[in-house]
Amino acid sequence: MLNRALSILIFIGVFSATGFAQSTSPRGGTDYDGKELIPSSDTVPEEIKNVGIDEKIGQIIDLKLQVTDETGKKVLLSSYFHPHKPVLLSPMYYSCPGLCSFHFNGVIDSLKKIDWNPGDKFQVIAFSFDAKENALDPANLGAKKKANYMKLFGRPGTENGFHFVTADQATIDKLMTAIGFRYKWNEKAGEWSHVSAAIMISPEGKITRYLHGIEFNPQDMKFALNETSNGKVGNIVDSVLLYCFKFDQHQSKYGLQVFRVMQIAGGFMTLLLAVWLLPVLFKARKEKV
Repeated sequence: MLNRALSILIFIGVFSATGFAQSTSPRGGTDYDGKELIPSSDTVPEEIKNVGIDEKIGQIIDLKLQVTDETGKKVLLSSYFHPHKPVLLSPMYYSCPGLCSFHFNGVIDSLKKIDWNPGDKFQVIAFSFDAKENALDPANLGAKKKANYMKLFGRPGTENGFHFVTADQATIDKLMTAIGFRYKWNEKAGEWSHVSAAIMISPEGKITRYLHGIEFNPQDMKFALNETSNGKVGNIVDSVLLYCFKFDQHQSKYGLQVFRVMQIAGGFMTLLLAVWLLPVLFKARKEKV
């Protein structure tokens, strides 16, 4: 009797599961072959085709490229790279009506919540990929953007850590190719189609990390900067925390590694036991003598 009841329950379960699978079929019919539906390339709007970022971790950028800073002065990109100081690079354009402002606002909001100052621990470069901004007015647009963001950041004395630069088309093409940044002009909208990311570059010019989007967790920002400097801009606590967290490529954020936390906890407990046992052992040996 029990076996019969079990058979009936199994039959009902299989029947229900089959019905559910059919009802949730992507095509809504019964002829779905089980293969994942791949949208046609025709469904991708023309304006954003070939727009995106190809991460090039480990790529060395050319620090001999010449750019124009917000004062109109031509300098080498290498002038912003110093020993033990990572660089946060944000590709953008200053006349952008939307995404660029949202992105850099997010960068500023995140940096305001960490206790490191640009110029002291790291450098920030806002790089315009619009050659017209360099040719038409090499100083004014960048200078205005910098002034506005310095007010927003609200930390006097950090001006030397922020750089708003432009360049000619050849230089832009070289740098954007090196960092894997793909963008295109949208004739209909009269603006550039692009994505956004804060790109971490080591003092030697090596790309180490991409933080995608327009909002950034301050902890992730600090981890990325510290990781890019090989742990040389933070203190011992920052280094321990970085050891316990690992970057998740899919989520573009750092996640806790339980195994490493257990390693540190185990080491700490061993140290405590040693501190407690050594005096006891020493005393027992002394009494025995």
